[in-house]
Amino acid sequence: MLLEICIDSFQSAAAAKAGGADRLEVCSSLAAGGTTPSYALVEQCVVDLKMPVMMMIRPHDGGFVYDEADVETMKRDIEIAKSIGVQGIVLGALTSERMIDHETCGRLIDAAAALEVTFHRAFDLVPNPLAAVEELETLGFHRVLTSGQQRTALAGAELIAGLTERAASLCILAGGGVNADNARQLVERTGVQEVHGSASVLANDGQSLGNVSFGTQRRVTNAAQVRAIQTAIASP
Repeated sequence: MLLEICIDSFQSAAAAKAGGADRLEVCSSLAAGGTTPSYALVEQCVVDLKMPVMMMIRPHDGGFVYDEADVETMKRDIEIAKSIGVQGIVLGALTSERMIDHETCGRLIDAAAALEVTFHRAFDLVPNPLAAVEELETLGFHRVLTSGQQRTALAGAELIAGLTERAASLCILAGGGVNADNARQLVERTGVQEVHGSASVLANDGQSLGNVSFGTQRRVTNAAQVRAIQTAIASP
């Protein structure tokens, strides 16, 4: 079993490693679903923590339909990702009908070259997820992150199990509301070999003055929670 922890600060990355995470997904703006992070943060995780790092490639929040300028930004971000030494990248592109955008995904995968490529939770919007698994395999993706098109992965366990059975070469990465209390049940019900979560708590480091406040909802990864999820998924 492999545990991937998504983080948007070095504080969280260090806690993830201390808790026994196997891999990091490095993002910015996790509250918005994750966007392309600071290059310095990614490099800091690669160099200082010496563990596998996946870098989010998403130029802005909102939907997953990208114009030519967005695609060029993403391609440049991928080139930088390669120079930093990441294990892989995380991306996804859809058409306005919520179908997988084959042309855009193909261009980005070509840019990634030898990097691993994960299709992110844009997958949870596609109308035919079982068929989409085969599309992603044909395109050359290595894994897909999904909550089974539900608010949490446990709620979407039935679909995740179906995706796991359908996939030939694609790794199904289950994520969404994963914690120590439900991780074992999720694994048993879906058959996945990889689990994704944030294992986070409120940072409680916000500052305010009267009606002005900043950072009151910031979350950080907690090493003890990472360790508890690892223990849960490792249990027989």
